Amino acid sequence: MTTHLSTQLIHHPYAPPSGFEAVAPGVHKASTVFFDNVHDLRHREWRDKSGYTYGLHGTPTTFTLEERIATLEGGRYCVLVPSGLAAVGLVDMAFLRQGDELLIPDNAYGPNKSLAEGELKGWGITTRYYDPMRPTDLARLITPATRLVWLEVPGSITLEYPDLPALVQVVQQANQARTDEQTNGSGITGSRPILTALDNTWGAGIAFQAFDLGVDISMQALTKYPSGGADVLMGSVVTRNEVLHHSLLMTHMRVGHGVAGNDAELVLRGLPSIALRYQAQDQATRTLAQWMQQRPEVACVLHPALSTSPGHAHWLRDAKAAACLFSAVFQPQYSQAQVDAFCDRLKLFRLGWSWAGPISLCAPYDVPSIRKGHWPHAGGLVRFAIGLESVEDLQADLEQALQVFSAV
Repeated sequence: MTTHLSTQLIHHPYAPPSGFEAVAPGVHKASTVFFDNVHDLRHREWRDKSGYTYGLHGTPTTFTLEERIATLEGGRYCVLVPSGLAAVGLVDMAFLRQGDELLIPDNAYGPNKSLAEGELKGWGITTRYYDPMRPTDLARLITPATRLVWLEVPGSITLEYPDLPALVQVVQQANQARTDEQTNGSGITGSRPILTALDNTWGAGIAFQAFDLGVDISMQALTKYPSGGADVLMGSVVTRNEVLHHSLLMTHMRVGHGVAGNDAELVLRGLPSIALRYQAQDQATRTLAQWMQQRPEVACVLHPALSTSPGHAHWLRDAKAAACLFSAVFQPQYSQAQVDAFCDRLKLFRLGWSWAGPISLCAPYDVPSIRKGHWPHAGGLVRFAIGLESVEDLQADLEQALQVFSAV
């Protein structure tokens, strides 16, 4: 055996004793994973989490996070990906093929729509948009080519809260009709069922249990609530169905998705406080949304817990919490330049994307430019994401910034 120091350090025989336990799970980082012999190398299994084969296919750290996210979502199986958008893409790639049709709510997360209009279109997949507040519109658009229906609760930016069980029921009825047609010989043999996939980033497994409402797949941007620190990008896809999970896992393997051990560590650190943070930000957001609703500069406030917000009755029936977002539509007499000046004047609220972190954020949106359907409001819209600062301080910041509308 060589006595060179570099070889001794690389092949050092010491192994720490087992049995160490602490609050935080260990952080395992690897590309290469060792095998004891050739038989082990050829037969070790990673898909059921019974062993480790390569860092990309899981470590004790990522397996632990997957199990905890599955529990958070009320599911059985979870795969991790590098971002929320990667989670959307994983679902699309796992279940859509050339000639298939995808249905997306018109108020969905913008990058979901961009992915559909870019890569999916180039792969021969058709996308159409439905009004999520009208289940009959979804029913009208379903065709024999429909394979996947995206759901989002509430809508991105404008926070309309749809009747999620009714939307799921529309898809279930369409699937039953396909089954009946195949049974009596009038349908296409081997026709695949339509799947429902929910962007559950807002609900986060806290506001409601997605699978209890009938969805097939639930994805989250773990970047938001599960992390809570605004310092990591990650996504997850969860299901209760073993067959669907297998399809997701195989696509996950083939496209090479992986998450870093240190990133998984950050999400694992955030999970124990997710319920507390969700509740605190929910309460602060409701307080500020109600206050903004009374301001003369504001035409309306969009927030599911407000009785005047679209879909409030659905939220009241199906959810028990309401996250950290609200949007304010300003009076139509104010120009976009004034709305932008309001945002620039804020001091505690920072301009930036994402949400559910410790710092409050805001961003103006031109809603008509990102929607295909009718938008009923003429004034400028600003979305607010409430952090963990004092509600009184945030309200004072909003109040001082609102003075820009009277300084004309």
